[in-house]
Order: sequence, then C-alpha cells, then structure tokens
Amino acid sequence: MRIIIVSTSIGYLGSGKGGGVELTLNSLVLGLLHKGHNVKVVAPDQSQLSEQCKSVELVCVRGMQQTSWQHQDYYAAAETSQDSIVNALIDKALSLSNNSDLIINLSYDLQPISKTLESQVPIAHLISMGNESFAISNQIKKIYSKFPHNFAFHTKIQASDYPFVINPIIVGNGFQLSNYTFCDEKDGPLGWIGRVSPEKGLEDAVHVANKLQERLNVWGYIEDEKYALMVEDLASAGLLSWRGFLSTNKLQEELCRCRALINTPKWNEAYGNVVVEAMACGVPVVAYRRGGPSEIIKHGLTGFLVEPDNKYELLEYLKKINLIDRYKCRSWVEHNASHNIFADKVEGWLQKVIENFSNSK
Repeated sequence: MRIIIVSTSIGYLGSGKGGGVELTLNSLVLGLLHKGHNVKVVAPDQSQLSEQCKSVELVCVRGMQQTSWQHQDYYAAAETSQDSIVNALIDKALSLSNNSDLIINLSYDLQPISKTLESQVPIAHLISMGNESFAISNQIKKIYSKFPHNFAFHTKIQASDYPFVINPIIVGNGFQLSNYTFCDEKDGPLGWIGRVSPEKGLEDAVHVANKLQERLNVWGYIEDEKYALMVEDLASAGLLSWRGFLSTNKLQEELCRCRALINTPKWNEAYGNVVVEAMACGVPVVAYRRGGPSEIIKHGLTGFLVEPDNKYELLEYLKKINLIDRYKCRSWVEHNASHNIFADKVEGWLQKVIENFSNSK
C-alpha cells in the first residue's frame, strides 16, 4: 500500500510534546516499512523521524500551534483558525493523496476527521485519546455511522469511552524491541515517565518515594512549570532527580536500571507506552487500574494494579515489586507489543478501511 501518515498536531516530532503519539508513529512507520509498504509522513516543521525511519519521505508544514484537548474544556468549540497546524497537516496530506491508497491520521482533532466524507481516498483514524471533546466525539459518531471501519483504538477500555462504537477495532501498539536492553537489576531507583503536567499524577509517585526514602528518577517534557515546582517542593531533599526528555536510546539506558516504574495517571490513558517501554527493559510496573495500563499490566506477573489514587496501596505493592520475575515482563512485550505485531494488526485494519471505502462508492 501507498500510505500517508499525518502526525499529531501537538509539537513537532522529537520535541516530546506529542507524548506517546511520537513513539507510536515511529513504530508504525518501521513496521509498515518492514512489511513492504510505501510510507510518507506529514508532520509539523522541525520534525525528525527516528534513525531507523530516515528513509521515509518526511513532509514538514508550518502553522499555529495546537493546544492538546485534555487541557481544554470538554465543551469548547473545536474550530481552529485557518492558519492552524491542524489544517496545514491534513490539507498537505490531501494534496499529496492522488498517488496514495489511503491516509492514516494520528491527530486527535476535528478537521482531519471531518475531511473523511469529502476525501477522494479513505482516511483511517487511529484515535490517540479517550473522549476529551464533545465536538470531536460527535464528529467521530457522525463519520462512524457511514465508515465504521475507519476508526481504530489502542485498547478496549479506550474505545469504551465512545459508547456508539460497536465491536471496536483494537490494534494495541508496538515497539522496536532491539531498542530496549533487558536488565535484571532489582536494586536500582524508582522511575516515572511522562509529560510533567497535572493529569499525569507525578505528586503521587513523589509521595511513595518519600515514604520509602528512595530516589525517584523522572523522565519527560516539563509541560507545566508551576506544577513541576509544586511537585519538587513535595519531595524530600535529594530524592527527586529530573532527567528531562530523552531519546529512546538514552531513556532505556537509564530506565533499565530501575527496580520499578510508577504509573499514576489521573485520567484514562489510551494505551500506556511508557508501561511497555519499562517492561521491554525488564522493569515491572505498579500502576493505577485506570485506562490502557489496566489492560496491559498482568497483575502479579508483570507488575501490580492499584485502586486509582490509592497511595497507600501503591506503597504496599512497591514493597513487593521484587517478587516479579523481570524476564516475564520482557516476554510479555515480545509476544504482544513488538512493532511487527502492531504492523500486522494495522495492516489488517487498513485493508478493511480500503474495502469499505470502495464498497461505499
């Protein structure tokens, strides 16, 4: 297939602002390349693909930056200005689509979804969030009624946020496992990964690190400076180590030495890339039973699931984390979340999208 992939509108690829979508995009590109497909990526200006995806044509466009929908009011209007990066991304993809079989949209925005009905090629939407916008959800519902196969989700729990979706297409996610080094280290520090913003719940991880008097390494783009300063004030002296946003290679070199990853989101994550990245290194995870991680983590086998926001339970399971066999963490990822497995699922989905589109004409 000849495929155009539209990147997230939240920051350029390599900035860390796009969160898990950046990693998803690179994994998806790599998997589709290995399966022999022709791939082109449309992304915001300054974007860079991973080294393994450099052979792919990258088309960069400019436009006004978009604010992520989890930081906006649920009932806010989803309209954007004409010079918005959202419009620039989908318009560029459509202008290049004459010689393509379909477009994959990774941007959670109204415009690319609304273009589905007027496009001359099918647009497949890999939804990266739960229901974060009334307007976008209604637009998905409208398009879904005509093209039900054009929407795929990372997890069942994410898809359940959209009650009108019947028999959702679940593709999970995938990772290039050669990028992650297994390490059987049970005496390292605690770890936490994510955009540093309130909905990620970093303060809860700091709370348990204080109780255990263990160092907590924090990796990720600091999106909210005031929130980061508040969290820093909560930490006991010398326990919190800001590691910044790192490339996959550098991140896994540090992450693999952790004895546990703490995952404390205050909202429903669509998937939970960082959970799988940790397990790929052999690092077990203690996470709130909320969103995608509740489907990924096998309680008692690859980590522990905790009642959401229950910091006492979070602490108690961290005390037991060394009971987890780190080899089983890596094994789960190998059998469920490699980039090849992900590409297989996406390929099957895209074939349905193309077939349904042809039949609808």
